[in-house]
Amino acid sequence: MAEDKYNLKNPAVKRILQEVKEMQSNPSDDFTSLPLEENIFEWQFAIRGPRDSEFEGGIYHGRIQLPAEYPFKPPSFMLLTPNGRFETQTKICLSISNHHPEHWQPSWSVRTALVALIAFMPTNPNGALGSLDYKKEERRALAIKSRESPPKYGNPDRQKLIDEIHEYMLSKTPPVPQLSPSQALEEHPTNSDGEAQANQKDSVTMVAGNGLPNPVVGDRAVEEEPLVLANANPGTAVMGVRAAREIPAEESSNQPLQRPEMRVQRSADDRLFTWAAVGLTIAILVLLFKKFMKSSGHGAVFMDGS
Repeated sequence: MAEDKYNLKNPAVKRILQEVKEMQSNPSDDFTSLPLEENIFEWQFAIRGPRDSEFEGGIYHGRIQLPAEYPFKPPSFMLLTPNGRFETQTKICLSISNHHPEHWQPSWSVRTALVALIAFMPTNPNGALGSLDYKKEERRALAIKSRESPPKYGNPDRQKLIDEIHEYMLSKTPPVPQLSPSQALEEHPTNSDGEAQANQKDSVTMVAGNGLPNPVVGDRAVEEEPLVLANANPGTAVMGVRAAREIPAEESSNQPLQRPEMRVQRSADDRLFTWAAVGLTIAILVLLFKKFMKSSGHGAVFMDGS
């Protein structure tokens, strides 16, 4: 890449060139990304499907557009390979994208965005606008197909970069694993209980975004709950993914029965203490009354009357 044709005094250009060098000097088997020769603000990338998921073994290409104010404003990115999780050629709305600039930190990078995207792949879309909820076997079939050839997108120079990235990722990504008989049964439960358990197992809750409105890109958008990145280093990222706690049926049914019993026991004890205090007060008043009557000379009458 000819650096002399760019203004190295520009903060965005300087940062992007640093990230290019970092990406080349510290490559990852999980993803790769490079800018276009004629425009360093546009990157092509490919990620491998997350391990232990229906996307494993797949190679998914995409495009990243960096703003002129980068890294002080977040990038936008989209997927180009059919995957069954996100629509293709649609800007994805995540907490690391330009739809939620309030979550973006300048210390994050292209590497951070790619790590976040991989983390989102196996999560439940929960009916989010623009997301896809294909069955696992359909996603697995798309993962197999994604290895055959890269997507066709853009001019010849862009397509050449996509082809090079695909060849590199193909050499780093193992084939799609074959399903064992037990795994096949798990993906196709024989009763409704099995389906419910599978749905509970796959459910993942992302860190909430404080009621952000549904973003729209043109006529289409992808709505996802914001993802909190705990590590601010540009070379690494820790995803703030929080698994939802599923409460067993027995536990949820027992708890409401125990709490009323505790409240009844507590109220009974309170009444006992109240009556004891009242009785003690009456006894003290009677003794004081007797003492007063005796000292005033009416003690004998009081004793005879009592």
